[in-house]
Amino acid sequence: MYRTALAHLQDWLESQPRKPLVLRGARQVGKTWLARELARSNGKQLIELNFERFPQLKTLFDSNDPAHILNNISAQQNLEIIPTQSLLFLDEIQVVPEVFATLRWFAEDMPELAIIAAGSLLEFMLSQPSFSMPVGRISYFYIEPLSFEEFLLAQGLKPSLQFIQQYTWGLEVPLMIHQQLMMEFKKYILIGGLPAAVSTWSQTQNIIRVQNLQHDLLTTYRDDFNKYSGKLSLTRLDEVLMQTPRLLGQKFKYSHVNADVQSTAIKAALTLLTQARLCYPIYHCAANGLPLGAEIDIKTFKVILLDVGLISIALGLSLQQIDVIHDLNLINKGAIAEQVVGQLLRAIEVPYIHPDLYYWQRDKKGSAAEIDYIIQHENRIIPIEVKSGTAGSLKSLHLFMQLKQLSQALRINSDIPSRVQVNTHLTSATAISYQLCSIPFYLLGQIHRLLRSA
Repeated sequence: MYRTALAHLQDWLESQPRKPLVLRGARQVGKTWLARELARSNGKQLIELNFERFPQLKTLFDSNDPAHILNNISAQQNLEIIPTQSLLFLDEIQVVPEVFATLRWFAEDMPELAIIAAGSLLEFMLSQPSFSMPVGRISYFYIEPLSFEEFLLAQGLKPSLQFIQQYTWGLEVPLMIHQQLMMEFKKYILIGGLPAAVSTWSQTQNIIRVQNLQHDLLTTYRDDFNKYSGKLSLTRLDEVLMQTPRLLGQKFKYSHVNADVQSTAIKAALTLLTQARLCYPIYHCAANGLPLGAEIDIKTFKVILLDVGLISIALGLSLQQIDVIHDLNLINKGAIAEQVVGQLLRAIEVPYIHPDLYYWQRDKKGSAAEIDYIIQHENRIIPIEVKSGTAGSLKSLHLFMQLKQLSQALRINSDIPSRVQVNTHLTSATAISYQLCSIPFYLLGQIHRLLRSA
């Protein structure tokens, strides 16, 4: 399967000077495959060391001299290693923090050797390092599940992808094509973007096999709890993971997970799941200016899971159920639509930037309002409503646009694309005027291009 991340990895490989690259992402998002494919496609000799399977490999790095370390690896692997023609892949590096610390010496003394490090539980090591971090001498690269556009490519639907990429405002979308793309998007909601699930679907077109695999993946993630639970009860971790699909779209309250357990225990479990990159918080931000992260309320947030396919299996959705539903906002009261939009917003960010998510809410009596997502587009703030209906029903959006004095907003729904100029007012006499761009879910990956051309 083609991954758009490969193009960015290729840029890194060809860059000068080049620092060791650290892939960050949850288990089963394709980190190992990407490193192997990069080496293969460039004719590089791949030297792969897996520290989870063979922790004793760390003894090869008992030096601050990269040349000495490389000689050790060469002898142990029985390989002649030419740095300019090789790619050293250090997998599951979180098992051996002392090896992570040596990356600084490779960056300084052997930049000609391409090095990629990865680990499914890497965030735990980075959050509480027990070593001298190689600050400024490594680059980070964030890996997310497959986007919808990658999902189309994996099924051999390149013409559909080209239609999406070539769509421009004013171009009529034939109803048949719109319905076909929406059906594919419904499949994406069930299958998700984890490579193993997408591969199984592409090869078999058998949803039962995909769902069996998804159950296995959920079990794998839950088995991982033993590795990072520490003194925290495994029950608390399991509760948060399994309750999150039912709490989508809501302000996250610890009592909603288990009202009989102290909030500190639930909070600790959520923190660990976030570090494992299985859960992602969506923080309330004031949206008064850029950067959005400068004005967040860390106590007010919603939570989504790593992948919409795991949400669907946890909620018991089937292809037959979703096939007859025209509006995705009707599934699970619109919460699953918020999940998939958040997931795809993370996927469209450049992989060198941590893909944070934000929303906005106002808890004023008689004038409560909420905007599903707030993003930065170039140097502007753009609110996103994951809604159906006409412009006249978007009361929260009208209020937000009035308060923030913005000129452009985005709506994501199940309808064909459109642009309208909204001219309205609330109970006050103050006029509200802004451009509302509406796009169907399948165009979500083209957000920045379409906003720019609008």
